[in-house]
Amino acid sequence: MSNIKLFNKWDFDGIEVRDLGLKPYINLNPVLVPKSGGKFRQQFHKSNMNIVERFVNKLMVCGHKGKKHLLTSGRNAGKTQTIFNIIEEVFEKLSKRTNDNPLKVFIGAIENAALREEVTSYQMGGVMVRKAVVTSPQRRIDQALAIMTQSAYRKAFGKKSVVNELVEEIHAAYKNDAAKSEAIKEKERIEREADGAR
Repeated sequence: MSNIKLFNKWDFDGIEVRDLGLKPYINLNPVLVPKSGGKFRQQFHKSNMNIVERFVNKLMVCGHKGKKHLLTSGRNAGKTQTIFNIIEEVFEKLSKRTNDNPLKVFIGAIENAALREEVTSYQMGGVMVRKAVVTSPQRRIDQALAIMTQSAYRKAFGKKSVVNELVEEIHAAYKNDAAKSEAIKEKERIEREADGAR
C-alpha cells in the first residue's frame, strides 16, 4: 500500500467510512500535507478534496454561523501553517488519548455528528409550512465539520486553547456523547425538530 502519511505520522491505510451514504463524499486519498491550493473550486468538486483539508478550510473561517458572522475568525483566516500546527497537535492528543489512529477517530466523529434529516420552510398560500427533508451527504459532512469547529472556537474564544477544545469535541463526537459534544447535541435537536415536522 501507500507509504504516504499525514504530516509524516499517521497512516491512511485501513481507515474505512462505515456510513455508506457518506463513503463517496469523504476522500481518504493519502496526502503528506493537506493543501491543494484551490484546485477544487467548482461546485461539488470538494468531494475530491482530502477530508483533512476540508477541516482546515472550516477552521479558517470558524466564526461563521448561519448568515451571521458570530465571532471573528481573523486570527485564523489565511494562516495555513497556524491551522496545520493546530490540527497536528489535536491529532497527537487524540492519538495519546485513544491509543488509536486519530484519522479513524476523526472520521468516526464526522459519521456520528452528520445529521440525517432537517427542517425546511416553504410558503403554501399565505402560510409558512415546515417540512422534514432528508439532508444530502455533502451537506451532512459540511454541517458536522462546521458545528465541531464553531463550538470549539466559541468555547476557546479568549479563554482556553482551541486545541484542547477541538480534542474534547472530536473525542466526545466519536464516543457519541451528547452531554459533551455540541455537534451531537445539535444533530439530535435538529432531528427532533424534523421528527415533529413530518
